[in-house]
Amino acid sequence: MSTVYFATMRTTPKRGLLKKLESLLKKTRINTRIQKNDLVAIKLHFGEQGNTAYLRPLFLRTIAETVKVWGSKPFLTDTNTLYAGSRSDAVMHLNTAIQNGFGFSSVGCPLVIAGGLRGKNGVKVPVKGEVLKETIIAKEIVEADALITVSHVKGHELSGFGGALKNLGMGCATREGKLVQHSTVAPKVNPKMCKRCKTCITYCPAGAISVGDETASINQDTCLGCGECIAVCPYEAIEIQWNESPDLFQKKMVEYALGALKGKEQKSVFLNFLVQVSPACDCYPNADAPIVRDIGITASTDPVAIDAASCDLVNGEESIGNTAIKEILKGGEDKWRALYPTIDWEIQLDHAEKMGLGTREYTLVRI
Repeated sequence: MSTVYFATMRTTPKRGLLKKLESLLKKTRINTRIQKNDLVAIKLHFGEQGNTAYLRPLFLRTIAETVKVWGSKPFLTDTNTLYAGSRSDAVMHLNTAIQNGFGFSSVGCPLVIAGGLRGKNGVKVPVKGEVLKETIIAKEIVEADALITVSHVKGHELSGFGGALKNLGMGCATREGKLVQHSTVAPKVNPKMCKRCKTCITYCPAGAISVGDETASINQDTCLGCGECIAVCPYEAIEIQWNESPDLFQKKMVEYALGALKGKEQKSVFLNFLVQVSPACDCYPNADAPIVRDIGITASTDPVAIDAASCDLVNGEESIGNTAIKEILKGGEDKWRALYPTIDWEIQLDHAEKMGLGTREYTLVRI
């Protein structure tokens, strides 16, 4: 049974939420495992341009300053997205992060976009998965000495909810790794959007794209699945085929989390923020109304236990009216199922336990 530490939102003038955050990190004793001069990756989601549910930069500064007290070297990091958006390359990603308040002056440490300029710099990490035998993890994540995964708990249309496991599995993968999780086939060209500009041909490493009289086309047999064409198309004409089943998607995501943690199992800690629990991912350029009240922050060295505890805490609350959950649900009723009735969100927890990432059994310790 694992321990999950929990700080509620209640504060006093002498013990505010930032002090509680410091206490949570101390309780996990991760400072006894992270050594002086270790490069510590603080994995977060900087938020899409226009989104307002991402975590406040002040929380990240508190974590970074705590790491510096240990004599270690923190940096904030995330990977580029698979889809076209405000975080699809490192330049746009950094611009978005700074616009959202994550500048050096506000967070007190450098920002590093893992996976390189276009999300291609990865390391193949073998795993003994049920579905996958190999994962492609962003090089900077692999090379970091320690990992602090900071997650905003919210709903997700493919996994039911997103927490530490999703932040690890999807969030630490290269663009190619993200495509592996989301799809079983190559991207496709939308002929109505294609302008035959041939930009995709220039960037395709496999030579899998050709341009005919009316539109570009992708050879399914030659395509490597790197996703580069999706990001570089100036007309957003190349589309991801989101055809993976939710059950298999969750299993792939968990096995990617296994790859992201490989070699750092004893030097990783997880923080889940149960605040502004929105119904969908922070990847959207908007944030819908939170489905429950702000609950608090959890911390653990077990990614499975912290996600299990976070879900129990969310489901233990009464839902808020006039949100994506149409009816008021009482404490104990399943909020994730109400949002996404066809998604069995517990698959990711069960599979993570099966893969040896942790346990669903936990003791909740309030601080």
